Amino acid sequence: MVSVVRLNGETARAAIPSDNRWWALAAVSLAQLMVILDLTVMNLALPSLQSALGLSDYDRQWVLTVYALTYGSLLLLGGRLSDLIGRRRALLIGLTGFAVASALGAFATDLTTLLLARGAQGVFGALLTPSVTALVAVMFPEPRERGRAFGVIGMIMGSGIGLGLILGGVLTDVFDWRSAFLFNLPFAAVAAAGVLVTVRSVPAGERRRIDVPGAVLATAGLASLVFGASRAELDGWMATSTVGLLLLGATLITGFVIIQRETAMPLLPLRVLRNRRRLASMLAGLGNGLGTIPAFLSLAVYFQVVRGDSPLETGLALLPNAIVIVVAARYVGRWIPRLPLVALLGPGLLAIAAALAILGQIDAGSSYLTGVVPVLLLLGIGTGLVMPTANSAATQDAGADTGIAGALVMTSMQVGIAFGAAIFGSLAAASAADFIGRYDGADDVVAQATAHGIAVASTAAAVMVAALALVVFLVGARPRAVPETVSPPTRWINLSTGRIEAAD
Repeated sequence: MVSVVRLNGETARAAIPSDNRWWALAAVSLAQLMVILDLTVMNLALPSLQSALGLSDYDRQWVLTVYALTYGSLLLLGGRLSDLIGRRRALLIGLTGFAVASALGAFATDLTTLLLARGAQGVFGALLTPSVTALVAVMFPEPRERGRAFGVIGMIMGSGIGLGLILGGVLTDVFDWRSAFLFNLPFAAVAAAGVLVTVRSVPAGERRRIDVPGAVLATAGLASLVFGASRAELDGWMATSTVGLLLLGATLITGFVIIQRETAMPLLPLRVLRNRRRLASMLAGLGNGLGTIPAFLSLAVYFQVVRGDSPLETGLALLPNAIVIVVAARYVGRWIPRLPLVALLGPGLLAIAAALAILGQIDAGSSYLTGVVPVLLLLGIGTGLVMPTANSAATQDAGADTGIAGALVMTSMQVGIAFGAAIFGSLAAASAADFIGRYDGADDVVAQATAHGIAVASTAAAVMVAALALVVFLVGARPRAVPETVSPPTRWINLSTGRIEAAD
Protein backbone atom coordinates (compact mmCIF):
# COMPACT_ATOMS: atom_id res chain seq x y z
CA MET A 1 0.00 0.00 0.00
CA VAL A 2 1.29 3.45 -0.88
CA SER A 3 1.59 5.94 1.97
CA VAL A 4 0.85 9.53 1.10
CA VAL A 5 1.15 12.61 3.28
CA ARG A 6 -0.24 16.01 2.36
CA LEU A 7 2.03 18.93 3.19
CA ASN A 8 2.03 22.63 2.51
CA GLY A 9 4.69 25.32 2.13
CA GLU A 10 8.17 24.76 3.54
CA THR A 11 7.32 21.45 5.20
CA ALA A 12 6.66 19.92 1.80
CA ARG A 13 9.84 21.39 0.41
CA ALA A 14 12.02 19.76 3.05
CA ALA A 15 10.59 16.31 2.40
CA ILE A 16 10.96 16.27 -1.39
CA PRO A 17 14.15 14.65 -2.72
CA SER A 18 15.79 17.16 -5.08
CA ASP A 19 16.57 14.65 -7.81
CA ASN A 20 12.94 13.80 -8.48
CA ARG A 21 11.84 17.40 -8.77
CA TRP A 22 14.62 18.37 -11.17
CA TRP A 23 13.95 15.33 -13.36
CA ALA A 24 10.28 16.33 -13.39
CA LEU A 25 11.32 19.84 -14.40
CA ALA A 26 13.33 18.39 -17.30
CA ALA A 27 10.27 16.45 -18.51
CA VAL A 28 7.81 19.36 -18.37
CA SER A 29 10.40 21.71 -19.90
CA LEU A 30 10.75 19.39 -22.89
CA ALA A 31 6.98 19.46 -23.32
CA GLN A 32 6.94 23.26 -23.27
CA LEU A 33 9.90 23.46 -25.68
CA MET A 34 7.95 21.41 -28.22
CA VAL A 35 5.03 23.87 -28.15
CA ILE A 36 7.26 26.96 -28.35
CA LEU A 37 9.25 25.53 -31.26
CA ASP A 38 6.01 25.12 -33.20
CA LEU A 39 5.34 28.86 -32.95
CA THR A 40 8.13 29.52 -35.46
CA VAL A 41 9.38 26.23 -36.94
CA MET A 42 6.81 26.34 -39.75
CA ASN A 43 7.89 29.79 -40.95
CA LEU A 44 10.96 28.51 -42.78
CA ALA A 45 9.18 25.34 -43.92
CA LEU A 46 6.29 27.26 -45.50
CA PRO A 47 7.80 27.86 -48.97
CA SER A 48 8.46 24.15 -49.59
CA LEU A 49 5.08 23.22 -48.05
CA GLN A 50 3.32 25.71 -50.32
CA SER A 51 5.04 24.33 -53.39
CA ALA A 52 4.40 20.68 -52.49
CA LEU A 53 0.67 21.12 -51.82
CA GLY A 54 0.06 23.81 -54.44
CA LEU A 55 -1.21 26.40 -51.96
CA SER A 56 -1.91 30.03 -52.77
CA ASP A 57 -0.28 32.83 -50.77
CA TYR A 58 -3.59 33.34 -48.95
CA ASP A 59 -3.81 29.63 -48.05
CA ARG A 60 -0.20 29.65 -46.87
CA GLN A 61 -0.93 32.42 -44.38
CA TRP A 62 -3.66 30.31 -42.81
CA VAL A 63 -1.13 27.60 -41.88
CA LEU A 64 0.38 30.09 -39.43
CA THR A 65 -2.84 31.88 -38.46
CA VAL A 66 -4.87 28.84 -37.44
CA TYR A 67 -2.23 27.72 -34.91
CA ALA A 68 -1.94 31.19 -33.37
CA LEU A 69 -5.73 31.52 -33.35
CA THR A 70 -6.52 28.29 -31.49
CA TYR A 71 -3.50 28.44 -29.16
CA GLY A 72 -3.96 32.07 -28.18
CA SER A 73 -7.74 31.96 -27.74
CA LEU A 74 -7.88 28.77 -25.67
CA LEU A 75 -5.06 29.37 -23.16
CA LEU A 76 -7.38 30.77 -20.48
CA LEU A 77 -9.75 27.82 -20.79
CA GLY A 78 -6.77 25.44 -20.82
CA GLY A 79 -5.46 27.02 -17.63
CA ARG A 80 -8.75 26.57 -15.82
CA LEU A 81 -9.16 23.00 -17.11
CA SER A 82 -5.70 22.14 -15.77
CA ASP A 83 -6.81 23.46 -12.36
CA LEU A 84 -10.01 21.40 -12.46
CA ILE A 85 -8.95 18.04 -13.92
CA GLY A 86 -5.41 18.01 -12.51
CA ARG A 87 -2.20 19.44 -13.95
CA ARG A 88 -0.55 16.06 -14.56
CA ARG A 89 -3.59 14.67 -16.39
CA ALA A 90 -3.98 17.86 -18.42
CA LEU A 91 -0.31 17.76 -19.40
CA LEU A 92 -0.48 14.14 -20.55
CA ILE A 93 -3.66 14.80 -22.56
CA GLY A 94 -2.00 17.83 -24.13
CA LEU A 95 1.13 15.87 -25.05
CA THR A 96 -0.84 12.99 -26.56
CA GLY A 97 -3.15 15.24 -28.54
CA PHE A 98 -0.27 17.38 -29.80
CA ALA A 99 1.60 14.30 -31.02
CA VAL A 100 -1.46 12.92 -32.83
CA ALA A 101 -2.12 16.29 -34.46
CA SER A 102 1.54 16.48 -35.56
CA ALA A 103 1.33 13.04 -37.18
CA LEU A 104 -1.83 14.11 -38.99
CA GLY A 105 -0.09 17.23 -40.29
CA ALA A 106 2.96 15.30 -41.46
CA PHE A 107 0.85 13.09 -43.71
CA ALA A 108 -1.55 15.79 -44.92
CA THR A 109 -2.13 15.87 -48.67
CA ASP A 110 -4.55 18.80 -48.84
CA LEU A 111 -5.15 22.16 -47.17
CA THR A 112 -8.16 21.02 -45.12
CA THR A 113 -6.25 18.23 -43.38
CA LEU A 114 -3.26 20.51 -42.83
CA LEU A 115 -5.35 23.25 -41.21
CA LEU A 116 -7.18 20.69 -39.07
CA ALA A 117 -3.82 19.41 -37.81
CA ARG A 118 -2.46 22.90 -37.08
CA GLY A 119 -5.67 23.84 -35.29
CA ALA A 120 -5.52 20.69 -33.16
CA GLN A 121 -1.89 21.47 -32.29
CA GLY A 122 -3.03 24.84 -30.98
CA VAL A 123 -5.90 23.33 -28.97
CA PHE A 124 -3.74 20.76 -27.19
CA GLY A 125 -0.87 23.22 -26.81
CA ALA A 126 -3.25 25.56 -24.97
CA LEU A 127 -3.97 22.76 -22.48
CA LEU A 128 -0.31 21.80 -22.14
CA THR A 129 1.32 25.19 -21.46
CA PRO A 130 -0.66 26.23 -18.34
CA SER A 131 -0.17 22.74 -16.91
CA VAL A 132 3.60 23.15 -17.20
CA THR A 133 3.76 26.48 -15.37
CA ALA A 134 1.33 25.27 -12.69
CA LEU A 135 3.32 22.08 -12.04
CA VAL A 136 6.57 24.03 -11.75
CA ALA A 137 4.94 26.44 -9.29
CA VAL A 138 3.79 23.51 -7.13
CA MET A 139 7.06 21.56 -7.32
CA PHE A 140 9.24 24.51 -6.34
CA PRO A 141 7.57 26.55 -3.57
CA GLU A 142 10.86 27.68 -1.96
CA PRO A 143 11.82 31.11 -3.42
CA ARG A 144 15.43 30.41 -4.39
CA GLU A 145 14.75 27.10 -6.18
CA ARG A 146 11.53 28.52 -7.63
CA GLY A 147 13.60 31.25 -9.27
CA ARG A 148 16.01 28.70 -10.74
CA ALA A 149 13.15 26.51 -12.01
CA PHE A 150 11.35 29.39 -13.71
CA GLY A 151 14.70 30.50 -15.07
CA VAL A 152 14.80 27.19 -16.92
CA ILE A 153 11.20 27.59 -18.14
CA GLY A 154 11.93 31.14 -19.24
CA MET A 155 15.01 29.95 -21.09
CA ILE A 156 12.86 27.37 -22.90
CA MET A 157 10.19 29.91 -23.83
CA GLY A 158 12.69 32.51 -24.98
CA SER A 159 15.27 30.42 -26.80
CA GLY A 160 12.60 28.18 -28.33
CA ILE A 161 11.43 31.03 -30.55
CA GLY A 162 14.84 31.38 -32.20
CA LEU A 163 15.56 27.67 -32.07
CA GLY A 164 12.31 27.05 -33.95
CA LEU A 165 13.61 29.12 -36.85
CA ILE A 166 16.95 27.32 -36.72
CA LEU A 167 15.26 23.93 -36.59
CA GLY A 168 12.90 24.88 -39.41
CA GLY A 169 15.88 25.85 -41.57
CA VAL A 170 17.77 22.63 -40.83
CA LEU A 171 14.77 20.35 -41.36
CA THR A 172 13.76 22.09 -44.59
CA ASP A 173 17.27 21.99 -46.07
CA VAL A 174 18.10 18.41 -45.00
CA PHE A 175 14.66 16.74 -45.27
CA ASP A 176 11.35 18.36 -46.31
CA TRP A 177 8.42 20.24 -44.80
CA ARG A 178 6.86 17.09 -43.30
CA SER A 179 9.78 16.80 -40.88
CA ALA A 180 8.65 20.11 -39.33
CA PHE A 181 5.69 18.09 -37.97
CA LEU A 182 7.38 14.75 -37.35
CA PHE A 183 10.05 16.12 -34.99
CA ASN A 184 7.29 16.62 -32.39
CA LEU A 185 6.70 12.88 -32.00
CA PRO A 186 9.94 11.97 -30.17
CA PHE A 187 9.66 15.17 -28.12
CA ALA A 188 6.16 14.22 -26.97
CA ALA A 189 7.08 10.57 -26.28
CA VAL A 190 10.11 11.41 -24.12
CA ALA A 191 8.28 14.19 -22.26
CA ALA A 192 5.25 11.96 -21.54
CA ALA A 193 7.47 9.13 -20.29
CA GLY A 194 9.28 11.55 -18.01
CA VAL A 195 6.03 12.91 -16.57
CA LEU A 196 4.68 9.39 -15.99
CA VAL A 197 7.83 8.37 -14.11
CA THR A 198 8.54 11.49 -12.06
CA VAL A 199 5.09 12.96 -11.31
CA ARG A 200 2.59 10.64 -9.66
CA SER A 201 -1.16 11.27 -9.50
CA VAL A 202 -3.33 11.31 -6.40
CA PRO A 203 -7.08 11.84 -6.00
CA ALA A 204 -8.02 15.44 -6.69
CA GLY A 205 -9.69 17.63 -4.13
CA GLU A 206 -12.76 19.75 -4.74
CA ARG A 207 -14.32 19.44 -8.19
CA ARG A 208 -15.99 22.52 -9.67
CA ARG A 209 -18.04 22.94 -12.80
CA ILE A 210 -16.63 24.88 -15.73
CA ASP A 211 -17.92 28.41 -16.26
CA VAL A 212 -19.36 27.71 -19.72
CA PRO A 213 -20.62 31.24 -20.53
CA GLY A 214 -17.29 32.69 -19.42
CA ALA A 215 -15.35 30.13 -21.42
CA VAL A 216 -17.37 30.85 -24.57
CA LEU A 217 -16.99 34.63 -24.24
CA ALA A 218 -13.27 34.50 -23.42
CA THR A 219 -12.47 32.09 -26.24
CA ALA A 220 -14.58 33.91 -28.83
CA GLY A 221 -13.28 37.31 -27.71
CA LEU A 222 -9.62 36.33 -27.83
CA ALA A 223 -10.13 34.55 -31.16
CA SER A 224 -11.73 37.70 -32.62
CA LEU A 225 -8.83 39.87 -31.43
CA VAL A 226 -6.16 37.50 -32.75
CA PHE A 227 -7.98 36.95 -36.06
CA GLY A 228 -8.69 40.67 -36.42
CA ALA A 229 -4.99 41.44 -35.96
CA SER A 230 -4.05 38.85 -38.57
CA ARG A 231 -6.56 40.34 -41.03
CA ALA A 232 -5.07 43.81 -40.46
CA GLU A 233 -1.80 42.61 -41.96
CA LEU A 234 -3.60 41.47 -45.13
CA ASP A 235 -6.54 43.88 -45.49
CA GLY A 236 -5.35 46.97 -43.59
CA TRP A 237 -6.33 48.38 -40.20
CA MET A 238 -9.30 50.36 -41.51
CA ALA A 239 -10.83 47.50 -43.49
CA THR A 240 -14.37 46.58 -42.47
CA SER A 241 -13.35 43.01 -41.63
CA THR A 242 -10.51 44.18 -39.40
CA VAL A 243 -12.45 46.84 -37.52
CA GLY A 244 -15.45 44.54 -37.12
CA LEU A 245 -13.42 41.69 -35.67
CA LEU A 246 -11.51 43.95 -33.27
CA LEU A 247 -14.71 45.61 -32.05
CA LEU A 248 -16.39 42.23 -31.66
CA GLY A 249 -13.41 40.95 -29.68
CA ALA A 250 -13.40 43.98 -27.37
CA THR A 251 -17.18 43.63 -26.81
CA LEU A 252 -16.94 39.93 -26.00
CA ILE A 253 -14.04 40.45 -23.58
CA THR A 254 -16.00 43.22 -21.84
CA GLY A 255 -18.96 40.85 -21.50
CA PHE A 256 -16.62 38.20 -20.15
CA VAL A 257 -15.36 40.51 -17.40
CA ILE A 258 -18.91 41.46 -16.42
CA ILE A 259 -19.93 37.80 -16.16
CA GLN A 260 -16.85 36.97 -14.09
CA ARG A 261 -17.93 39.54 -11.52
CA GLU A 262 -21.35 37.92 -11.12
CA THR A 263 -20.78 34.17 -11.36
CA ALA A 264 -20.06 32.09 -8.27
CA MET A 265 -17.40 29.93 -9.94
CA PRO A 266 -15.76 32.09 -12.62
CA LEU A 267 -13.33 30.92 -15.28
CA LEU A 268 -11.02 33.80 -14.28
CA PRO A 269 -11.52 35.02 -10.69
CA LEU A 270 -11.03 38.79 -10.82
CA ARG A 271 -8.89 38.62 -7.67
CA VAL A 272 -6.17 37.28 -9.96
CA LEU A 273 -6.23 40.52 -11.98
CA ARG A 274 -6.38 42.80 -8.94
CA ASN A 275 -2.89 41.72 -7.90
CA ARG A 276 -0.30 44.25 -9.09
CA ARG A 277 2.37 41.59 -9.44
CA ARG A 278 0.26 39.53 -11.84
CA LEU A 279 -0.93 42.56 -13.78
CA ALA A 280 2.66 43.72 -14.28
CA SER A 281 3.58 40.19 -15.41
CA MET A 282 0.74 40.15 -17.94
CA LEU A 283 1.80 43.52 -19.37
CA ALA A 284 5.40 42.34 -19.59
CA GLY A 285 4.28 39.21 -21.47
CA LEU A 286 2.30 41.44 -23.84
CA GLY A 287 5.38 43.59 -24.49
CA ASN A 288 7.61 40.58 -25.00
CA GLY A 289 5.22 39.12 -27.57
CA LEU A 290 4.72 42.49 -29.26
CA GLY A 291 8.43 42.99 -29.88
CA THR A 292 10.34 39.73 -29.89
CA ILE A 293 8.70 37.30 -32.31
CA PRO A 294 7.81 39.93 -34.96
CA ALA A 295 11.45 41.07 -34.81
CA PHE A 296 12.63 37.50 -35.35
CA LEU A 297 10.31 36.97 -38.28
CA SER A 298 11.42 40.28 -39.80
CA LEU A 299 15.06 39.24 -39.43
CA ALA A 300 14.27 35.93 -41.14
CA VAL A 301 12.81 37.90 -44.06
CA TYR A 302 15.85 40.22 -44.06
CA PHE A 303 18.30 37.33 -44.26
CA GLN A 304 16.48 35.53 -47.06
CA VAL A 305 15.17 38.45 -49.18
CA VAL A 306 17.85 41.09 -48.62
CA ARG A 307 20.94 38.95 -48.05
CA GLY A 308 19.85 35.95 -50.09
CA ASP A 309 20.62 33.41 -47.35
CA SER A 310 19.22 29.87 -47.35
CA PRO A 311 16.81 28.72 -44.60
CA LEU A 312 19.67 26.92 -42.85
CA GLU A 313 21.95 29.96 -43.03
CA THR A 314 19.09 32.10 -41.72
CA GLY A 315 18.54 29.83 -38.75
CA LEU A 316 22.23 29.74 -37.86
CA ALA A 317 22.48 33.52 -38.14
CA LEU A 318 19.90 33.79 -35.33
CA LEU A 319 21.79 31.42 -33.00
CA PRO A 320 23.46 34.14 -30.83
CA ASN A 321 20.05 35.01 -29.41
CA ALA A 322 19.46 31.49 -28.08
CA ILE A 323 22.94 31.39 -26.55
CA VAL A 324 22.37 34.66 -24.69
CA ILE A 325 19.04 33.43 -23.29
CA VAL A 326 20.65 30.21 -22.01
CA VAL A 327 23.38 32.20 -20.27
CA ALA A 328 20.90 34.75 -18.89
CA ALA A 329 18.74 32.00 -17.37
CA ARG A 330 21.62 30.99 -15.07
CA TYR A 331 21.60 34.43 -13.47
CA VAL A 332 17.95 35.48 -13.68
CA GLY A 333 16.86 32.47 -11.63
CA ARG A 334 19.07 33.70 -8.79
CA TRP A 335 17.83 37.28 -9.05
CA ILE A 336 14.08 36.52 -8.99
CA PRO A 337 13.85 35.94 -5.20
CA ARG A 338 16.26 38.80 -4.40
CA LEU A 339 15.23 41.73 -6.58
CA PRO A 340 11.96 43.68 -6.90
CA LEU A 341 9.73 42.58 -9.74
CA VAL A 342 10.11 45.81 -11.74
CA ALA A 343 13.91 45.62 -11.47
CA LEU A 344 13.74 42.65 -13.86
CA LEU A 345 10.61 43.21 -15.95
CA GLY A 346 11.22 46.91 -16.69
CA PRO A 347 14.85 46.60 -17.85
CA GLY A 348 13.90 43.49 -19.80
CA LEU A 349 11.31 45.38 -21.82
CA LEU A 350 13.70 48.30 -22.27
CA ALA A 351 16.32 45.89 -23.66
CA ILE A 352 13.76 44.65 -26.20
CA ALA A 353 12.87 48.25 -27.09
CA ALA A 354 16.59 49.06 -27.55
CA ALA A 355 16.98 46.04 -29.84
CA LEU A 356 14.06 47.25 -31.96
CA ALA A 357 15.52 50.77 -32.08
CA ILE A 358 18.81 49.37 -33.42
CA LEU A 359 16.89 47.24 -35.93
CA GLY A 360 15.24 50.50 -36.98
CA GLN A 361 18.61 51.62 -38.38
CA ILE A 362 19.11 48.58 -40.63
CA ASP A 363 19.48 48.85 -44.41
CA ALA A 364 20.39 46.57 -47.29
CA GLY A 365 24.13 47.07 -46.70
CA SER A 366 24.22 46.64 -42.92
CA SER A 367 26.95 44.46 -41.44
CA TYR A 368 25.87 41.32 -39.62
CA LEU A 369 28.27 41.96 -36.72
CA THR A 370 27.35 45.60 -36.13
CA GLY A 371 23.79 45.77 -37.47
CA VAL A 372 22.26 42.43 -36.47
CA VAL A 373 24.23 40.81 -33.64
CA PRO A 374 23.49 43.67 -31.17
CA VAL A 375 19.79 43.21 -31.94
CA LEU A 376 19.98 39.48 -31.23
CA LEU A 377 21.93 39.99 -28.00
CA LEU A 378 19.54 42.62 -26.63
CA LEU A 379 16.48 40.56 -27.57
CA GLY A 380 18.04 37.62 -25.72
CA ILE A 381 18.75 39.71 -22.63
CA GLY A 382 15.25 41.18 -22.65
CA THR A 383 13.48 37.85 -23.09
CA GLY A 384 15.78 36.23 -20.52
CA LEU A 385 14.74 38.85 -17.97
CA VAL A 386 11.02 39.03 -18.78
CA MET A 387 9.76 35.48 -19.31
CA PRO A 388 11.06 33.61 -16.22
CA THR A 389 10.24 36.58 -13.98
CA ALA A 390 6.72 37.02 -15.36
CA ASN A 391 5.83 33.33 -15.09
CA SER A 392 7.25 33.04 -11.57
CA ALA A 393 5.51 36.19 -10.32
CA ALA A 394 2.16 35.33 -11.92
CA THR A 395 1.95 31.88 -10.30
CA GLN A 396 3.44 32.76 -6.91
CA ASP A 397 0.99 32.00 -4.06
CA ALA A 398 -1.85 31.54 -6.55
CA GLY A 399 -3.16 28.37 -4.88
CA ALA A 400 -6.10 26.88 -6.74
CA ASP A 401 -5.72 29.57 -9.42
CA THR A 402 -2.15 28.62 -10.36
CA GLY A 403 -3.06 27.20 -13.78
CA ILE A 404 -5.19 30.17 -14.83
CA ALA A 405 -2.61 32.64 -13.47
CA GLY A 406 0.13 31.05 -15.58
CA ALA A 407 -2.17 31.01 -18.59
CA LEU A 408 -2.69 34.78 -18.30
CA VAL A 409 0.97 35.52 -19.06
CA MET A 410 1.01 33.27 -22.12
CA THR A 411 -2.35 34.62 -23.31
CA SER A 412 -1.00 38.17 -23.06
CA MET A 413 2.10 37.10 -24.96
CA GLN A 414 0.01 35.53 -27.74
CA VAL A 415 -2.13 38.66 -28.08
CA GLY A 416 1.11 40.66 -28.24
CA ILE A 417 2.47 38.36 -30.94
CA ALA A 418 -0.71 38.72 -33.01
CA PHE A 419 -0.78 42.50 -32.81
CA GLY A 420 3.00 42.79 -33.14
CA ALA A 421 3.01 40.70 -36.31
CA ALA A 422 0.11 42.74 -37.73
CA ILE A 423 1.78 46.06 -36.90
CA PHE A 424 5.14 44.91 -38.24
CA GLY A 425 3.61 43.41 -41.37
CA SER A 426 1.34 46.32 -42.29
CA LEU A 427 3.90 49.06 -41.58
CA ALA A 428 6.71 47.18 -43.32
CA ALA A 429 4.58 46.46 -46.39
CA ALA A 430 3.33 50.04 -46.68
CA SER A 431 6.83 51.50 -46.20
CA ALA A 432 8.35 49.08 -48.70
CA ALA A 433 5.68 49.91 -51.29
CA ASP A 434 6.28 53.63 -50.79
CA PHE A 435 10.05 53.10 -51.17
CA ILE A 436 9.59 51.21 -54.44
CA GLY A 437 7.30 53.94 -55.72
CA ARG A 438 9.94 56.58 -55.03
CA TYR A 439 12.98 54.64 -56.24
CA ASP A 440 11.57 52.33 -58.91
CA GLY A 441 14.31 51.29 -61.30
CA ALA A 442 17.15 51.54 -58.78
CA ASP A 443 19.54 48.61 -58.35
CA ASP A 444 18.30 45.97 -55.88
CA VAL A 445 15.22 48.07 -55.17
CA VAL A 446 13.28 45.12 -53.70
CA ALA A 447 16.05 44.32 -51.21
CA GLN A 448 16.41 47.97 -50.25
CA ALA A 449 12.65 48.42 -49.91
CA THR A 450 12.38 45.32 -47.71
CA ALA A 451 15.11 46.57 -45.38
CA HIS A 452 13.49 50.03 -45.29
CA GLY A 453 10.11 48.53 -44.36
CA ILE A 454 11.65 46.48 -41.53
CA ALA A 455 13.44 49.59 -40.22
CA VAL A 456 10.26 51.71 -40.13
CA ALA A 457 8.20 48.97 -38.45
CA SER A 458 10.94 48.29 -35.88
CA THR A 459 11.13 51.94 -34.89
CA ALA A 460 7.39 52.08 -34.28
CA ALA A 461 7.49 48.85 -32.27
CA ALA A 462 10.39 50.18 -30.17
CA VAL A 463 8.25 53.12 -29.06
CA MET A 464 5.32 50.85 -28.11
CA VAL A 465 7.47 48.41 -26.10
CA ALA A 466 9.21 51.29 -24.30
CA ALA A 467 5.78 52.72 -23.40
CA LEU A 468 4.75 49.32 -22.00
CA ALA A 469 7.97 49.26 -19.95
CA LEU A 470 6.93 52.55 -18.35
CA VAL A 471 3.48 51.16 -17.54
CA VAL A 472 5.05 48.05 -15.99
CA PHE A 473 7.24 50.26 -13.79
CA LEU A 474 4.18 52.17 -12.61
CA VAL A 475 1.96 49.12 -12.04
CA GLY A 476 4.57 46.95 -10.34
CA ALA A 477 6.33 49.64 -8.32
CA ARG A 478 4.15 49.29 -5.23
CA PRO A 479 3.33 45.90 -3.69
CA ARG A 480 -0.26 45.04 -3.00
CA ALA A 481 -1.08 46.05 0.59
CA VAL A 482 -3.85 43.50 1.21
CA PRO A 483 -2.93 39.78 1.13
CA GLU A 484 -4.65 37.68 -1.49
CA THR A 485 -7.63 35.58 -0.47
CA VAL A 486 -6.50 32.36 -2.09
CA SER A 487 -5.52 29.14 -0.44
CA PRO A 488 -1.88 28.02 -0.58
CA PRO A 489 -1.02 25.34 -3.13
CA THR A 490 -1.29 21.74 -1.98
CA ARG A 491 1.67 19.42 -2.46
CA TRP A 492 1.70 15.67 -1.92
CA ILE A 493 4.66 13.50 -1.04
CA ASN A 494 4.63 9.76 -1.70
CA LEU A 495 6.50 8.35 1.31
CA SER A 496 7.19 5.06 -0.46
CA THR A 497 8.98 6.62 -3.41
CA GLY A 498 9.75 10.17 -2.28
CA ARG A 499 8.27 11.54 -5.49
CA ILE A 500 6.46 14.82 -5.88
CA GLU A 501 2.73 14.22 -6.42
CA ALA A 502 0.38 16.68 -8.13
CA ALA A 503 -3.34 16.76 -7.31
CA ASP A 504 -5.03 15.08 -10.26
